[in-house]
Amino acid sequence: MIFTLTTSSAFWEDFTCLDVSQCTLNKSIVQVASNYVVSGKSGVLSLFLVLGTKASLWSRKHFKMTIMSMEDSHEEEHSKVFYQLLLDVLNFSAASFSAPTDSYAFEENNLVGIVENSILEQLALMKDLLEHITRLESYGSEVLKVSQLVIDSIIRFCGEQCQAKSWDSFSKNPDKEGIMDCEGTISVNPIINIRKYAIQRLCELGTVAAKGGHLVSILNTSWKGVVTLLQQDNGSLEAVLDVSDIILKLISLANHSLRSAAESWSSSLKEPISVAVARRTFVPVKFYLVNAVKISSFCPTQAFLVHREIILCVMMISSFRVSLSTETNLKIASEVSSELLEQMSMSLLYSILNPDEVEEQMKFEIMDRLFTSEGCHSSSQEDPCGHNIMQMEKIFSLTCDSISCTKTLILGRVLLFMCLLRSSIDAEENVKIVITRKLGWLFNMLIDEEVYACILSMQIPLSHGTKQKTQFVWEPMFLSLLESLKTFMIAASSSLAWGELVSFLLDNIFHPHLLCWEIVMELLCFLMRYAEKNVASSLIDKLCSCFKSVACLGSILDPNSAVRKIARSISMLVKCGAQPVADRVHSSLIGGDRSQLSSVMLVALLMEGFSLQLLSDNFREIVRKRIITDYCGFIETFHGKLLGACGSSLFGAPVFALSASLPSLQVNESGIDKKTLQFLFAILGTLSESSDTRVSYNCHRLLAETLGIFSHMNGLYKSNEMEAIILQLHKLFISKAASDTQQQRSKAELALFMAGFGHMDMSETEECKKGSAVCGLYHMLLRERHWALIHLAIASFGYFAARSSCNQLWRFVPDNAALSYDILGGYEVSEERFMCEFKAFLEKERALPELAPSSEQILLLQEEAALLKEAVRKKIQTLETEEMDCEVVEIDHEQLSSKRRKMPDGISKGVELLQSGLKVIGEGLSQWQKTQPNSLDLHDKLLTHFSCLEDAITNLASIAGSGSN
Repeated sequence: MIFTLTTSSAFWEDFTCLDVSQCTLNKSIVQVASNYVVSGKSGVLSLFLVLGTKASLWSRKHFKMTIMSMEDSHEEEHSKVFYQLLLDVLNFSAASFSAPTDSYAFEENNLVGIVENSILEQLALMKDLLEHITRLESYGSEVLKVSQLVIDSIIRFCGEQCQAKSWDSFSKNPDKEGIMDCEGTISVNPIINIRKYAIQRLCELGTVAAKGGHLVSILNTSWKGVVTLLQQDNGSLEAVLDVSDIILKLISLANHSLRSAAESWSSSLKEPISVAVARRTFVPVKFYLVNAVKISSFCPTQAFLVHREIILCVMMISSFRVSLSTETNLKIASEVSSELLEQMSMSLLYSILNPDEVEEQMKFEIMDRLFTSEGCHSSSQEDPCGHNIMQMEKIFSLTCDSISCTKTLILGRVLLFMCLLRSSIDAEENVKIVITRKLGWLFNMLIDEEVYACILSMQIPLSHGTKQKTQFVWEPMFLSLLESLKTFMIAASSSLAWGELVSFLLDNIFHPHLLCWEIVMELLCFLMRYAEKNVASSLIDKLCSCFKSVACLGSILDPNSAVRKIARSISMLVKCGAQPVADRVHSSLIGGDRSQLSSVMLVALLMEGFSLQLLSDNFREIVRKRIITDYCGFIETFHGKLLGACGSSLFGAPVFALSASLPSLQVNESGIDKKTLQFLFAILGTLSESSDTRVSYNCHRLLAETLGIFSHMNGLYKSNEMEAIILQLHKLFISKAASDTQQQRSKAELALFMAGFGHMDMSETEECKKGSAVCGLYHMLLRERHWALIHLAIASFGYFAARSSCNQLWRFVPDNAALSYDILGGYEVSEERFMCEFKAFLEKERALPELAPSSEQILLLQEEAALLKEAVRKKIQTLETEEMDCEVVEIDHEQLSSKRRKMPDGISKGVELLQSGLKVIGEGLSQWQKTQPNSLDLHDKLLTHFSCLEDAITNLASIAGSGSN
């Protein structure tokens, strides 16, 4: 047999084939040699491989000549014989590597070289064949089948030799993996060298097969072979093989597939992309990512070498998914990309974040590169509707150096951060800490105009169900963001990141941006619902301490003041907790204390929706009695003439407290109804008689709250005094100029009050003064153009229309109602348009259809975001200025404690001068309103600041008084 194989190899000519006779001869040689391989004879591996190498090298040369001369008809017969020979050569090679190997003497260096050359030539031949597979015509499918057998046999051969006993001498002594000989060259472990060349050739095959066509089987086999050989290596290959380059090739293949899809889909699509087309596009991308993740897990240090490319890849995938979500015809593609690519892209990212081999500082650098604010701010040159950040063709034109200074990926970054939050359960401890420290970046991004608009208007697909049956539900991006943050809270709750996370939320409880504040409160409410009792109690205690410290700062009538913000936060959190939480707040802030500070906190809590129903029966009764007693006491001592001298925002606090608490407070109307009627008459009488600015300001505040109280007491609408009240209200709101700012502030509560008109009887004749006054008031309300007043007016009229006994409801609707005008121009009036809008409002409980946001809506959201962003900028600028003005003063505490706490005389004198100055300013404001009635807006602004100044001086006076005692 050895003689025959040696002779066969000798008869195989190396020179180029001249005619069909040489192909026939070589075919016979391969067939004879194949018989010995099939017979299972062992010990002659080198002879098989030498012949196979020689045949492969010759076949490569012949194949190149064949594809160049296929147009010649006289070569057709020669080509057929050659292709049959080619199949025999491939089958022989596959059989050679699959032959018994238990007695092969691989210690011989000449055999090592033979194996290396054979693998290189066999895989090189297949590479040439795959590159021109379409030129093989009818032989193409057979060549693919046999090529796969050759690849499988080579992979199996390398795996078996890696575990063979003959290599124990190398594997036991790692120094033998690279030994310097006397000539200064490195002698590498032979099996490592063989596997190195096999992996390199398999990567080349996988790259060629990725070009498409019918090479899917070769693609799978090649790359899975690469993964298998690297997995069996245990790290010894990293010294001789650039594994990072393999990872980079897989990432490049994934990017190329996505780029091709983006170029194809970015043009106008007449029909939606089908599931089949989408899966055909994204399944290969997932395949590349899966193999990249596996290789990265074997060689994390090699993966980190290409971390910039990995970052670019995951960001482009995320941005691409955002772009798909914005196009109607690509909705299916968006769902499929979420199903196939989201988890894999996260796994790829975690492959460079989780490993212990990657230093913590490096992980911070990776996160800084992923989530940077550089280049992520709006520019006036960019498309105002935000489409510039969604253009698919721009996404894949970016490079590793340009991603940090472009806004193209900004929404992709936000979506990527959301995915990172959702998958944080798989993150290591230090990675969770890094994510926590990037929450500030997220808030900075939400302030951006385009991100703000897209977060509130865009919908993205989210998967629900099991792996066997996955369903996608399109949800607003904002809701998805909240769910992602809550998932991260759960993941971080048992880690060191928890303390930093809670601190971040508490630090941002006064965040000046509305959206960021809402996110903070939603997360704190989530904590209150599901956290352990001691965690919830600790959170409430911290907020109560903060509340006490700010209760004396700002006005409780200003919704943006610190006292109202912290009261709003506490009220929201109490609703999410159990009854003991509400009792804890009551005991900490109110209790039995009747001080001014306690009253401020109680009123602020009630005005921000603190529900008394959450208190235990005992505490609720105590608060109820306190509110009713203070209210009745205030009414009994009320005198309209004293309103001009009452500048403190606490004036009328009992009225505010009752008005805010009525929705959750059970009050016996008979106890306060008569007093409320008398109080309302007194306020209306004072407003009609007095022209003093301070009196008007305080009266309108009390009027608004009293109308709110009235709206919760249906029994009062049937009283005999109602007609007189309605007539006075009609005179007040109809006769005065519409620009009266104080009057405008009362219209919201007036709308609530007028909704109760449906509970009283009215005549529909023209002579009925009460009916005519009600018509006039509704005409005035329904003409309002402000969107908030339009909503309140139509809600009030709807409640009234549903309960009124009147049949001629059209009398209450003016011809020029705000909802009667056309939306575009705002000039044409139509009664049908009003009725259509009114009907839509009454049917608002019905499920709203799924509507894509229009460009006008996005533009409005961007304008809103710009206003909020400017407010944040001014707030930050103010805080920075105050911080610069503050000076650090060292205090000798021992000397301070030894002195009596007595205020110097200068402070008392200064307070007296301030109080005198306030009186002079108040008189000046009253005189200004009489002499310059056209400056009402500026006058009201000054009046508001004046009221806040009075509060501060009142508090200062009380402190000075206590210090002198």
